[in-house]
Amino acid sequence: MSYGKSLILSLLLPLFVSCGGNPGSGPLEAGENIAAVDFTNVRIDDAFLAPRIRTNAEVTIPHSISKCVQEGRMDNFVNAAKAGRGEDHGPWTGHWGFDDSDVYKVLEGMAYTYNVSKDPALDVRMDEIIAFIAAAQEADGYLYTPVQLRARDCTKLMCTYRQGRYDNLCESHEFYNMGHLYEAAVAHFIATGKRSLLDVALKSADHIYDAFGPDGRAAIPGHQEIELGLLKLSQVSGERRYADLAKLFLDRRGTGIDDNLAYYQNDERVVDQKYARGHAVRANYMYTAMAQIAALTGNPEYTAAVDSLWEDVTGTKMYITGGMGQVYDGEAYAAPYYLPNASYAETCAAIAGVFWNQRMFLLHGESKYVDVMERILYNGLLSGISLDGTRFFYPNPMIADGSFAFNRGNLGRSGWFDCSCCPTNDCRFLSSISGYVYALRGNEVFQNLYVASSATLALPDGGLTLTQEGDYPWDGRMSTTVGCPHPLDFILRLRIPLWAQGQPVPGDLYSYVDSSSDPVVIRVNGEVVDYTVDGGYAVLSRCWKDGDKVEISLPMKVRRTVANAKVEADRGLVALERGPLVYCFEEADNGRVARDGRTLLKYSGPFEARETDNIPGVRTVLTDGHLTAIPYCLWDNRGDGTMTVWLATGL
Repeated sequence: MSYGKSLILSLLLPLFVSCGGNPGSGPLEAGENIAAVDFTNVRIDDAFLAPRIRTNAEVTIPHSISKCVQEGRMDNFVNAAKAGRGEDHGPWTGHWGFDDSDVYKVLEGMAYTYNVSKDPALDVRMDEIIAFIAAAQEADGYLYTPVQLRARDCTKLMCTYRQGRYDNLCESHEFYNMGHLYEAAVAHFIATGKRSLLDVALKSADHIYDAFGPDGRAAIPGHQEIELGLLKLSQVSGERRYADLAKLFLDRRGTGIDDNLAYYQNDERVVDQKYARGHAVRANYMYTAMAQIAALTGNPEYTAAVDSLWEDVTGTKMYITGGMGQVYDGEAYAAPYYLPNASYAETCAAIAGVFWNQRMFLLHGESKYVDVMERILYNGLLSGISLDGTRFFYPNPMIADGSFAFNRGNLGRSGWFDCSCCPTNDCRFLSSISGYVYALRGNEVFQNLYVASSATLALPDGGLTLTQEGDYPWDGRMSTTVGCPHPLDFILRLRIPLWAQGQPVPGDLYSYVDSSSDPVVIRVNGEVVDYTVDGGYAVLSRCWKDGDKVEISLPMKVRRTVANAKVEADRGLVALERGPLVYCFEEADNGRVARDGRTLLKYSGPFEARETDNIPGVRTVLTDGHLTAIPYCLWDNRGDGTMTVWLATGL
C-alpha cells in the first residue's frame, strides 16, 4: 500500500479531517465536512504563544527526555529487548503502568517539532529512541515493558501486574500505552517520511485487532487512549478495520464486559451516556473518540450522546478556566455544579478537553466549541507549565492557600512527578497548537483563533495565504491579509467570541455582571462592512484579491464574572476576565490572598487594564489601585505563594 505524504498531511489527527459516509472497507475518504488546517501549514509568530512553543522545543522536550532517561524509562525498552532475546537484563524500573507512554508522548512532541525545525540532531535522537522501542517489540507485535519484564510492586495500585498479557486491562494500561505509540508513530512518519516507528505501530495494531477484534476476546481498554491512536492509524494506512476496532471498543462499554464501573465510563453503553462521570482524562479522551466516530459514520446515537455529554460538562461541571474534573478522589468528574475551588482540573484533562472541543467543532461547525477550546487553552491548559518550561502543575486549582499541598505533595510547581503524564502531554500538545487556528469546508475558511501567524491554505479553486497581525490576547484588534495569485471566490468565517458578545461561556454556568457589549466592528480594506452571523461566525463572502485586508475589533472590557447560584462554592464571589483571559490574584503582588481554602480579598471598586513590563510574561494587569491581577495561566512564575481566582463581593 502506498502511504503518500500529501495524503497523510491532510488527515493528521488530532487536527483531523472529519469524514462522512457509512462504515465500509478500504481507505477513508474526506467528505464535505470540516477539515482542520494542519499545524504544518500554519506558523505562529506572536508574542504570547510563540515563546511557549519555542520553549517547549528548546527546553521542555530535552528536560523530559532527560527525566525519562534518569528514571529508567529508556532502559526499560533496552531490557525488554534483551529479555526477548533470552539475554541477561535489568529489572523494570518505574512508578506506574503507563511509564512507557511518557516516552511515546515526548517522541510525538519531538516529531512535531522536527517537522518545523528540520534539526538533524533531533532526527538522530528520534532514530535512537525508536531503535530501542522497535527492538523491544515481540515477534507477534506485543509491546509493554512492565509485563515483558514481569514488574511487580504491590504497594502501588497501577503496578500490580500478573504473569500473563492482558490479565489486568483495567489497570495495566497496555492499550493506553499503545494509543500513545500510534499517535507518535503517525507524527514521526509525517515529519520524516520514515516508517521505522509506523511499522512498529501497525504490527501492534494488527496484533491487537487479531486478539480483541470481532473474532477475538471481548474486552475494553481501562484508559480510553487507544481509540484515538487507532483512528489515526486508520487514516494513515487506509485500513478501515483500525477505525472499526476503535468503535468496537466503545460499543462494548456498558454491556457487562470487564469491570462495570462508572469510574471507567463502563456502567452504561456509550450511546446511552448523557452525564460525564468517572476519571476525567479517560472520559475526555473517550468523548473525543465518540465525536470522531460520529463524524466518521454519521451515527445519530453517537452524535446525540456526545452532544448531551458536552452540554453536561460545559453547563454544570467546568471551571471558569475551562478546567475539567472537579475532585481529587478518582481524578474525576463529580456532581453537577459541585465546583470546589480547591479544584483538581488536571492538565491532561485540559489537553483532552481541547481535543474534544476541536472534534465537536469539526462535527458541527459551530463556534461555541471553539469558545470553550480557547478558554481551556488560554487559561487552564497553559497554566500547567511554567514560562521557563521546566516546572509543572498536575492539578490547576482556583485557590492556593499555602497550606494544602495541592500539586501532588507540592505547594507550588514541581520539576517532575512520579506520575509524569502531564509534563509529557505538554510536550506533544504545545508543538501542535498552530493546527487549531484555521479550518476548511469546501470554499469556506474558518478563522477560529486570533493569533499573529502565517498560513498556507488549499481551496478547491486555488491556494492562498492568510497573514494575521496583532497583539492578541492583550489587544482585540487583529488584521488578516489575503495573499492569492489571482482573484479567488471564497467565504471567510471570522469567529465572534462569546466573550466579545457579553457572555463568557455557552449556557448559564457563568455570566458577566454587566452583559452589555460594544459592537464587533469589521473592516475590509479600511471600510466598515455589514455582516451576517451564522453559527457564531461573521460571514464574509466575496471575490478576494491579493492584498485584501480584513480587520476585526473585538471589545476587551474588564469583566466581572459570577457563577450560577447553584455553584455553592462561588456564591458571593466574583472573578475578573478580559478578552479570553481569566485573571487571578497572587501573593507576589497582593500579599497573602487566601487562607484555609478561602479568599481573603474583597472586590471594592472597578478594575482597569494597565500595561506593565515588570512581571514575567505579563503585558496587561488589572488593578483597582490597591489590588493587582495577572492572567491565571501565568501564576506561580515568581515563586510559590497563595493565589485566588475569586474575590468576595457584596453582590
